[in-house]
Amino acid sequence: MTRIELAKKGIVTEEMAAVAANEGISREKLAADIAEGATVITRNKIHDITPLGIGKGLRTKINANIGTSKDRISYDDEIKKLEVLVRYGADAVMDLSTGGAIRDLRNTLMKKSSVSVGTVPIYEAVVKTAERHGQIARMSPDDLFEVIEDHAKDGVDFVTVHCGVTRKAIERLREDSRILDVVSRGGAFLLEWMIYNDSENPLYEHYDRLLGLAKKYDLTLSLGDGFRPGCIADATDRSQLEELVTLGELRDAAVAEGVQVIIEGPGHVPLNQVELNIKMQKEICKGAPFYVLGPLVTDIAMGYDHIAAAIGGAIAGAAGADFLCYVTPSEHIRLPNIEDVREGVIASRIAAHAADIAKGIPGAIEQDKKMAHCRKKLDWEGQISLSFDPDRVRERRGETPPTVNEVCSMCGEFCAIKTVERALQKK
Repeated sequence: MTRIELAKKGIVTEEMAAVAANEGISREKLAADIAEGATVITRNKIHDITPLGIGKGLRTKINANIGTSKDRISYDDEIKKLEVLVRYGADAVMDLSTGGAIRDLRNTLMKKSSVSVGTVPIYEAVVKTAERHGQIARMSPDDLFEVIEDHAKDGVDFVTVHCGVTRKAIERLREDSRILDVVSRGGAFLLEWMIYNDSENPLYEHYDRLLGLAKKYDLTLSLGDGFRPGCIADATDRSQLEELVTLGELRDAAVAEGVQVIIEGPGHVPLNQVELNIKMQKEICKGAPFYVLGPLVTDIAMGYDHIAAAIGGAIAGAAGADFLCYVTPSEHIRLPNIEDVREGVIASRIAAHAADIAKGIPGAIEQDKKMAHCRKKLDWEGQISLSFDPDRVRERRGETPPTVNEVCSMCGEFCAIKTVERALQKK
């Protein structure tokens, strides 16, 4: 039986108990939320990792993307990126490779990763088709499903599948006045295939087949947002909402079959529409876990898109988003390097933690209280250990050391904490 089927019978597995203990909630509540499709545990039954819970009442999780491209194939770099993202607190990693021996790299990542691993199988299917036949249009539905099963067999914990890119959605896109039609790579691949073959999306047309594979491996489906807005001007338009309604229907079918589902959300959204987008998804998709790329709250932060995404991610998380996909400083520019991964993870973790404070997640505010007490005591080792990036804090403190060790070099002898403490001690 799948996790949903077990949870519906009131059976709490060791895996569920582990997640509940880690999150500080009751086992019964977690099982009830899994049964309703409001929470998922992303762990393939053959991938030996600590199970990850994503969803209702749980800590906001973050994902970090890595992977090769045709222009940059370095397996050593991707392994180093994995090590960095785990070190700095990412909860999951997605391999988005499109260059080199994709399956070999994926299997290496699977062996080395201590966190949940996700993939986008259509990338590999398209690369294989292009190598064999020279064009995406010659990919068959069987080609795509065979790759999806390969990923499941290899132990991948969750896969992004763009099932909502339908012929009806493409017609809606033609009617809209979007500036950037489709910026999702997987969505673009499917759109091209559908137009050239004058056919429906195989992931939608043969959704039962996809559910069968997911059920066999207890694989979590992340229903991709192929029509996510790629710029602020396109946010919350009819194309985006057309796909979201379809994803809500597909969510219902999956949960009824005992298959875990995550819904993916928008990329570029103005600040005043972020909360609206989260609430619409939660309503239309009946509380399914929501996975957002950022969202980025401005289009002109190139080089600093991780900051734009952290702003949007904090608001999205506070409004109910469950899973944040990090954005690096190299978004829209190049394949991210190792330092970009580090910056992206930390920015996303800050956003997720800020959201958890707002949501009242158990333990979130307590971390900040510990930091406050350490500052009160001028306990620098305590402050450093509680920070998101202890290495950077220690490095910067050492660059301009204070003359008095217990303070910092900005205020020095005029430290406000020391001044007030001295004053309050006077009779």
